[in-house]
Amino acid sequence: MLRHWLPKALLLPLYLTLTACPAVQQEAASASDKAVTETAHKPAVMPADPDPALWVIRDRDTTIYLFGTIHILKPGMSWFDEAVKESFDASDELVVEMIKPDPAVMVKIVTELGIDKTGVSLRDKLTPEDRADYEAALIKLNLPVAAFDPLDPWFASVNLSILPLTRTGYQADQGVEDELLAQAAARAIPITGLETPEQQLGFFDNLPEEVQIRFLNFTVDTIDEAVDGMEIMVAEWANANVDALGELMNAGLEDRILYETLLVNRNANWAEWVDQRMEKPGTVFLAVGAGHLAGESSLQALLAKKGHVAERVKY
Repeated sequence: MLRHWLPKALLLPLYLTLTACPAVQQEAASASDKAVTETAHKPAVMPADPDPALWVIRDRDTTIYLFGTIHILKPGMSWFDEAVKESFDASDELVVEMIKPDPAVMVKIVTELGIDKTGVSLRDKLTPEDRADYEAALIKLNLPVAAFDPLDPWFASVNLSILPLTRTGYQADQGVEDELLAQAAARAIPITGLETPEQQLGFFDNLPEEVQIRFLNFTVDTIDEAVDGMEIMVAEWANANVDALGELMNAGLEDRILYETLLVNRNANWAEWVDQRMEKPGTVFLAVGAGHLAGESSLQALLAKKGHVAERVKY
């Protein structure tokens, strides 16, 4: 399910243009079914008291908490309590994927990276069959078929895949990072971004166009299952079912280029950051997309190779 490998930078531009958030595309129900079958795990039921997974790395004078986030949620989820809140309150620095820029700055970045510069309409880049499916999807969403013609394929995918979610109650300003950033601002503690907006959006803009078009076609093919897939993923996150969550998310990363770009390379960079940060005293609360903390290429796995063992916080 590709949605939760996507950078946080996609939240703000979509919120400004379509009341949206990050999601180039998703395996949704098809990927969810596959993961459930492979792991013999039935999809979790949303708990009344969400308790997402939390890890900690410690040495003599440094503590770093690792917390997996969901970038878009429905209002009213009470996850910021118990061990999560206690760990956050004990921290003197918040680290997130990206610090939100001023909205006007973000719009400028998106305009530069998400708008096509070749002069060829998005629909004209598709085969006749793919174009027919794409236009049918737009019509089903009550959008003009030319709505995304000026966009690069990756950005059209983002917009298409998020619309079903926002129409069923998910809100771009209700993600985990939004709450953590507000809490950090209230306490006036330092906030560090691991990546810049330009870097995050550049991951997609720099993909070969044929890869972007595959993303778009896949988004069209799975758009009807977006909401169900999201519901399953959020429930697994809320129940701290890390293995099941990893299976769900890895199911959407079969394209090697995507896997390397969105997961492996970023986790490697972040592992290096954590390794260097462990040389300084203090307590850090590091919050990144939950997909980065699950599976064989997780941030914890890369940190273990550097000698840092992440222990699960039991609560």
